[in-house]
Amino acid sequence: MRGLVRFIIFITVIWSAYWFVAGIGLRNAITTWFDKQQEQGWQAEFSDVETAGYPLHHMTRLNSPALADPVNGTAWSADWIEFQSPAIWPGRQVLRFADTDQRLSYFDQTATIRASELQAELQLQPGVALVLEKMALTAGPWSITDGTDALAGGNTLALVMEQTATPEAYVIGARMDGFTPGDDLRHLMRSATTLPQAFETLELDMTATFDKPWDRSALEQSRPQPVKIDLRLAEMKWGALRLFAAGKLDVDTQGIPTGEIAIKAENWRDMIAMANAAGALPDQAVDPVTRALNFMAGLGGNPNALDLQLNFRDGFVALGPLPLGPAPRLILR
Repeated sequence: MRGLVRFIIFITVIWSAYWFVAGIGLRNAITTWFDKQQEQGWQAEFSDVETAGYPLHHMTRLNSPALADPVNGTAWSADWIEFQSPAIWPGRQVLRFADTDQRLSYFDQTATIRASELQAELQLQPGVALVLEKMALTAGPWSITDGTDALAGGNTLALVMEQTATPEAYVIGARMDGFTPGDDLRHLMRSATTLPQAFETLELDMTATFDKPWDRSALEQSRPQPVKIDLRLAEMKWGALRLFAAGKLDVDTQGIPTGEIAIKAENWRDMIAMANAAGALPDQAVDPVTRALNFMAGLGGNPNALDLQLNFRDGFVALGPLPLGPAPRLILR
């Protein structure tokens, strides 16, 4: 019995020493990262740091963190953020964000984010590069406001990005339950009285292949850029509006996509009115686009439903036979 007690004491001392050393290492890694960003010209600061979680976890909390990149004009701040990982392996990090207001800015525009149980999960491969295996962002009820005006909100949020057997390829999924556009967005799309407050479905399922895996260099140097996109499903249901999309794109080094995206739209005339109200479709194009799509919908037997294809060729995009203009550049900055 005495030998067993000694063994337990020995293991406890060894584990406690490991926990302490590893905890200090994690804490220093986080604070050192902030120091390096400052050396590169960022604003990267926090008021103080706390460590807890003994004996099974490491938890590091930064109070009043603030990050700002002067190059792309983005900035973020919050009351606190927590980094938690199993004591046995720090490569599985859970980031928990404050339930209080967070502020996200882009140059002179600032949005306030408030989310319940907002957390991000990071699973990293062992090694100096810290290659991303999985990243997930989940939240309960959330909202985004601009001053006093609501921009968007929802009941739940789930975003997942997970590495496949091909290191550069990641499955990306997104789902928002009860997504509610703000009054400004509804007014912009002239939808305040014709559609319900919340979306029934807003979902995305795709695989994106990049020019390199996502690792620590994505933050410290350059972002991985997409080279292939396999869109299995993008689905939106909002009242009488229904929109489905699927297809594949290749993306060159300039971010120009080539390929096809199949689209099925129900009550497409309302979508044209929204696109025009939002400025995506010029006034002079509304009548010819409506006539052409009305003809194609009639060929399908249902004048309220469209089965079309977005064609990306030579830097331009067309909806079926209708040219829409230059294709968007798919570049992550």
